[in-house]
Amino acid sequence: MAEALANCLRGLYVVTPEGLPGAMLLEQVGAALRGGALIVQYRDKSGDDARRAETARALLRLCRQFAARLLINDDLDLALAVDADGLHLGAADGDLQAARQALRPGAWLGASCYADFERARAAVSAGADYVAFGAVHRSATKPQAARAPLALFSRCRSELRVPACAIGGITLANAGPLLAAGADLLAVITDLFEAPDVAARAAAYQHLFEGEHREYPQSATI
Repeated sequence: MAEALANCLRGLYVVTPEGLPGAMLLEQVGAALRGGALIVQYRDKSGDDARRAETARALLRLCRQFAARLLINDDLDLALAVDADGLHLGAADGDLQAARQALRPGAWLGASCYADFERARAAVSAGADYVAFGAVHRSATKPQAARAPLALFSRCRSELRVPACAIGGITLANAGPLLAAGADLLAVITDLFEAPDVAARAAAYQHLFEGEHREYPQSATI
C-alpha cells in the first residue's frame, strides 16, 4: 500500500491546534478543507475521552464532505472507535506493527521519524504508509525539537519509496525549498490557523503543489 500512495499522496496536511472550542475547531478545519487540504490530523492530548471522540466523529463527517482523510494522532483506540481513516504515531506512542495489524484494511499509518532516517526505514518495514521528518524549521509548537536536514526527503524518495511529510515551523515563505528537497506533504498548524483567512491560506499551500508530478523508483531495499 505504501508504494501505491507514493505517486499520489501530495498536498497540505493539516494538524489541528489544541485548545480551540469544538465549534471553532470545526469551523477552522472546514475552511482549510474548502481551501483544498488533503489530510486532517486530529491532535488532542487532553484526557476528556468522550469529548475527543465526539470531536473526532464530527471531523470525520467534515472530511467526508471534501473527500479528505482524517487521521488520529497517537491514539489507536480512538482511531478504531470512530473508524478514522488512519493513525499517526510518535516514537513513544505505540507500536507501529501492532497498529498496522489493528487498523482496518485501507487505513493509513504514519510515523514521526524526527531527524532519524533509520527510524524511517524501520517504520516503513513495520507498515507505515508515510513518514514525517521535522522540525524542518524552528517550531512554536515544539521549540526544542531538533532540526531535520532537507536531505532526508530526497533520501526517503530514492530509498524508501513512501511519501515524506515535512513538519515544524512551515510557512508559505519557506515551503518552496521543502518541496524542492522532496517533501510530499506539508504539515502546518500555526501558519494556517493563525492566518486571517484560513481557506485562502490553505489554497495558497495547495497551489504550491499544482503542476508537480514526482516519480518514485520501482524497487529499493528497505
